[in-house]
Amino acid sequence: MTHTPRRMFELLEPICLVTFFADECNEELAALGHRTYWDGYFASRAAPLGRVPAEVVHAAFYSFADGEVARHIPSAWEKIPPEASLAARERGSAASLRRILGEELAGSPGLVRAADLSTKAATSAPTEGRMMFAGMRTLPVPSDPVARLWHAATMLREHRCDGHIAALVASRVRGTEAHVLDAIAQGIHPPESFGRIHHLPKARLAAVVDGLRERGLVDPDGRFTDAGRATKQRVEALTDELAAPPYDALSPAELDELVTALEPLTATVVAAGSE
Repeated sequence: MTHTPRRMFELLEPICLVTFFADECNEELAALGHRTYWDGYFASRAAPLGRVPAEVVHAAFYSFADGEVARHIPSAWEKIPPEASLAARERGSAASLRRILGEELAGSPGLVRAADLSTKAATSAPTEGRMMFAGMRTLPVPSDPVARLWHAATMLREHRCDGHIAALVASRVRGTEAHVLDAIAQGIHPPESFGRIHHLPKARLAAVVDGLRERGLVDPDGRFTDAGRATKQRVEALTDELAAPPYDALSPAELDELVTALEPLTATVVAAGSE
């Protein structure tokens, strides 16, 4: 049940990540007038939700520490409409993907087929309980194949993220705690040095890790206990299970075709540093 969504995550995640690792998206957002990377990030990613308050974005994104969203939302939208940030994100991400893939791959029949099949999967899943995915589903599907592939991959990423949040909530793992567990799973030691959380106040990070120790998930040295490892594995397995519905829309032959079409595209993107 979980093999397909895990494999699709491995193939599609690098395509989504060009938004964050390549220059074009940041340049597009900066050209609009966003002062910092994080202004552009929050303004463009949250835009499908509409002009909601910071508290709603914080709930939907889940993994940011208290107060981080409020430093950017709604101020990032005051002079730059959410729709403009959203369009800039799509333009920049598609431009990055097109540059990295090169003319041959970007114009290949395989990319067009990957875009079509991933879009079929992404637009077939139910939206109930999927806040970010539902927001993405309200957006028009781009006609350009490269942009369409990025858009479908991003829809599927948000669908998976919504399910991951559900899995974390079910396991009583909060946002910053999830980052600590991710860091330990990646072999980062001490986990407080993880790039997603190392900027937080030391006292706040210490309290998070101490709380995980009290629950028996992290040992005194900052590594997994057996219970912690089991919790992380349970969250990942449930995330995969909850990510399966979009792919039910594809026949076994279409799934095989999608994997075959994506493999050379993803390999090229990963080789450029998107992973």
